[in-house]
Amino acid sequence: MLSSVNAGPRLDRLPISGFHRRILWLIGGGMFLDSFDIYLAGGVLGALAKSGWSTMQLNATFLSATFVGMLIGALTAGVLGDRKGRKFTYQFNLAIFGLASLAGAFAPNMTWLIVCRFFMGLGLGAEIVVGYGSLGEFVPPAVRGKWSAYLSLITNSALFFSTFLGYLIIPSIGWRAMFGIVGVGALIMWFVRTKMPESPRWLESKGRFDEAEAILRAAEAESARGGVLPPVRQTPPVVARKTTLLDLFSRAQIRRTLVAICVQVGINVVIYGFIVWVPTFLMKQGVGMASSLGYTTLMSLGGPAGALVGVLVADRIGRKNGMILVSALAALVGWAYGHSTSVEMATVLGFLLFTLTYLMVALGIATYCPELFATENRMRGNGVAGCAGRVAGILAPQMVVALYASGGIQHVLTTIACVLAAMAIVLALFGIETNRRSLEDIAPNAGTPGAAGLADAGLSGKSRH
Repeated sequence: MLSSVNAGPRLDRLPISGFHRRILWLIGGGMFLDSFDIYLAGGVLGALAKSGWSTMQLNATFLSATFVGMLIGALTAGVLGDRKGRKFTYQFNLAIFGLASLAGAFAPNMTWLIVCRFFMGLGLGAEIVVGYGSLGEFVPPAVRGKWSAYLSLITNSALFFSTFLGYLIIPSIGWRAMFGIVGVGALIMWFVRTKMPESPRWLESKGRFDEAEAILRAAEAESARGGVLPPVRQTPPVVARKTTLLDLFSRAQIRRTLVAICVQVGINVVIYGFIVWVPTFLMKQGVGMASSLGYTTLMSLGGPAGALVGVLVADRIGRKNGMILVSALAALVGWAYGHSTSVEMATVLGFLLFTLTYLMVALGIATYCPELFATENRMRGNGVAGCAGRVAGILAPQMVVALYASGGIQHVLTTIACVLAAMAIVLALFGIETNRRSLEDIAPNAGTPGAAGLADAGLSGKSRH
């Protein structure tokens, strides 16, 4: 029986092959549907308010119910992902939000739709935590940022498809079809993803060496293509140990946990304090429903555009410096959007803000946050940070209603700009750089006093890639 498989270094040396591409698309398919389900809310809620089926207050409750579910789902996925495995968890949550979406398509009133949305949220919150956290465990460090941005590109292209289909379907067929589409798609994807391999890094961290070895050998055989693979970097054997949520708040890890929380909160405030409200804002300003959805569709092209920029720059400028720069730019554009003087100007600035927001998603949520934690605690760390983001998502709709009532969209966007500026300051003061480093090198050494501080400063003496 094996006692070690050296999973991290063996995966890190592999050239990109069909193995990695399958992992990307299997994870990305579920993430796409997850994002589609989240962002259909903008068009659906605008239509419900316009028709009198709902109100601004009920719409805010709908969004808040989404995030209560996502909060619980994120925390549960963090615990299950580290305890039961990545594969078990993402299949479980995909089934939950697929079935709940189908139920939402038949909701008889807004109250029942809100209840269904809570259960959708359980699966949606879990999918984000496990999906983004899993991909990096398979991909070499030299291109981990690029491939995480690819996943963000797949995921957030759903923003455009959701708004575009909403533009075509909601005025003619109705909003129920949107939930039906994502529900059927999620169940189909569940069957496709049954062939997804478990993370060898996670298997090794649990002492399941034989299973990890089988997956590693298959990946090596496919990646080698008859050639010779680079030598394996020698590292100390992984020691399986039990971990808990409290480890994230130990001296060795609390700095990373708080930075990840800050990133999640900042980005979620932008998305759920602005992005999903754009159709409603435009309708409140007198733009018709069809025109509002059309303008929002144009702005939503910034979603895939931002992720595509992430593909190009993630491994060049790094995560920390990139996040600082982009969040500062987004703060300026957000303030300018709040003071735009025409629909055309708002559309251009909205596109820029969408682009910068989803560039932050690619650099921060998709790449940086999962990198900050060790394999045995990666999903818990990502889940706790995701929970904080969900709390922001719960509060943001209520904040928007209050701010919009007191000072219109200017007050909403000024507040969001301040949140982004605060995130940039926290990253500048406390963030660490993870670019092109193996996950094992980045991981805090909780067992060695002071080791985390040295690692965070980049002075631990570990090799970089």
